[in-house]
Amino acid sequence: MNLIRSWMFVPGNRQKMIDKALGLDADAIMLDIEDGVAPSEKDTARRQIAACLDQAHAAQGPARRGPVRSVRVNAIGHERMRADFDLVIRPGLEGLVLPKVETPDQVELVADLLDRREPELSIAKGSIRLLIAIESPKGLMNAHGIATASPRVLGIMFGAEDFGRELGLPVNREAEAKELIHARSAMVVAGAAAHVQIIDGVWPDIKDPDGLRRYAIQARRLGFTGMSLIHPGQIDIINTVFSPGKDEVLYARQVVRAFEEAQARGDGSISLGGQLIDLPIVERARHTLELANALGV
Repeated sequence: MNLIRSWMFVPGNRQKMIDKALGLDADAIMLDIEDGVAPSEKDTARRQIAACLDQAHAAQGPARRGPVRSVRVNAIGHERMRADFDLVIRPGLEGLVLPKVETPDQVELVADLLDRREPELSIAKGSIRLLIAIESPKGLMNAHGIATASPRVLGIMFGAEDFGRELGLPVNREAEAKELIHARSAMVVAGAAAHVQIIDGVWPDIKDPDGLRRYAIQARRLGFTGMSLIHPGQIDIINTVFSPGKDEVLYARQVVRAFEEAQARGDGSISLGGQLIDLPIVERARHTLELANALGV
């Protein structure tokens, strides 16, 4: 699956929001049955999400369009999760978001359930991917094992609010979540070691686009590959920040061209604009160009 920069939460009990989300420029939507839906509304959410997935599957042509369709289910092992699976595992579903994961065996449990259900429903085996939300210190300590627990795992996502609660942090977010930099950086290292996507938590103030941009820039510099979000107005900023900019692409091309010319001369490293350029930097430049090409930027 290609890089997914923007993951938007959509309450599964709000039909108008679901309908709107399917036409947005978010890379993925997370149709929610968990924390964003009151217990009394969960059955409604399941039914509406199931109908949405059926409709999207029936309308899908040869060219895949629209956000990736994923569903955030209830906690693994809870009877609510099994009720979620009974309705949302169906053609049209592309991913599950697993909340509050703390151990690899929780991921394995879901993977085993999917291995059995996909063939029963004529869904290609292994096609339903998993985004794993890590929202506790215990989960963070096990992050690499969680991320490598199944080939279905496409990424791990930092749950800042639950994590902050377990640390006893104040209710108000401090600037760009500086108090969580260590935890967020540890998530990035675990995800990078597992070769999966690493998604940062939401920026909660939907009326502060400048704050969102600063936070997203910081997240990308830490090594995150995308962010979750709660409002359509946040999509463009997140997609832009987590895409290579024009200057970045131009410099990457210069690096690759200069290095290839140096290799043709028999040199292993060069200086470009006063900066030493060797193979690791060139590989990063090539990755930037591949990413820009895949994203069409």
